Amino acid sequence: MADLSTKYAGLILPNPVVVSSSGLTSSLDKLVELEKMGAGAVVLKSVFEEQINYEIGNLVKSSEYPEAEDYLTNYVKSNTLDAYLELIESAKKSLTIPVIASINCISATDWVNFAKKIESAGADALEINVFYVPNDPNSISETYEHVYFDIAEKLRARVKLPLIFKIGQFFTNPLFVVKQLYFRKINGVVLFNRFYAPDIDLKSLRLTSAEVFSNPSDIRQTLRWVGMMSDQFEKLSISASTGVHDAEAVIKLLLAGANTVQVCSALYKNGTKLLKNIISDMNKWLDKNDFASVREMRGKLNYQNIPDPASYERVQFMKYFSSHQ
Repeated sequence: MADLSTKYAGLILPNPVVVSSSGLTSSLDKLVELEKMGAGAVVLKSVFEEQINYEIGNLVKSSEYPEAEDYLTNYVKSNTLDAYLELIESAKKSLTIPVIASINCISATDWVNFAKKIESAGADALEINVFYVPNDPNSISETYEHVYFDIAEKLRARVKLPLIFKIGQFFTNPLFVVKQLYFRKINGVVLFNRFYAPDIDLKSLRLTSAEVFSNPSDIRQTLRWVGMMSDQFEKLSISASTGVHDAEAVIKLLLAGANTVQVCSALYKNGTKLLKNIISDMNKWLDKNDFASVREMRGKLNYQNIPDPASYERVQFMKYFSSHQ
């Protein structure tokens, strides 16, 4: 049987299959079950800056006493964040696999101090999820990129634990953004985040949420950028996410150069037992193809190691299929 262990952001994982931040990782009972099913690591459900601010806003609006705003603000933050720290502490006592905390923020503000508390609570690493819609036509792209860089700088100055940025695929140049994060001593990146998207209900003529789960075909863009980035940033850990529904997807992303692969939607659709199937199928594939370990096969088909690296760059169908009339 092959050695499935892998190194991710300085952490040693028993296998590269990580359960993404979601409702699946929101309680101790769920975390224990995920480890039992074979998860290599877990990313705790995120604490959302926007959600906290929304709850504070609703309470302040409903209060008849304007002077109560500071009290309500501190009350909501303290209760939310303290509960999260308790989850980290209990998870570290109960699990043997790495426990990665997660924050979803749009500014540095209080999150720098909270990150220090996350470190003190015993989290093995911190995943930072940053995104907001660029809705100002007068702002250049660098304005939004520097929000990421500012958060990275302030967090790195404050904490020593591994920092991992979960980013979206909508940057003009993802390689530049990742390079800047690497220069700021960020230990890893997750490619890519899956954001809320709107849809329109034609019957009710109301704005609704689009499908929240990923599809297997969503792996394509992730595969492209993992293959390119794993060549460019050998010392930066990469976790591949979005579109991972079976062992084949995991194997493809590892061959492209990912250190770990995150799974979420497939577990919602098929149950946590899917983790066992993925790991079993990975083992069978490695044995069949004479790989003794995940480390041995990782990056075998990244940008540097294939005969035609331009395959990762092709974006126009006409260029690729010109010979097919």
